[in-house]
Amino acid sequence: MNIDVYSEFESTAKKRIRDIRDWPVLALALTLDCPVWTEDQDFFGSGVATWTTNTVEMYLIGS
Repeated sequence: MNIDVYSEFESTAKKRIRDIRDWPVLALALTLDCPVWTEDQDFFGSGVATWTTNTVEMYLIGS
């Protein structure tokens, strides 16, 4: 994916994420206004919803 799509949120994402290497994922989630499916606790408290595999499984089974 071209960084131009989510570059508007680069600065914000870098300030919010604990592991700076993860900023592109957070910036894209902010761009798309969507949650992140992750087991990485660095995303917790970043301002976007996070789904763990366990949560996704419960959602899909309940559907």
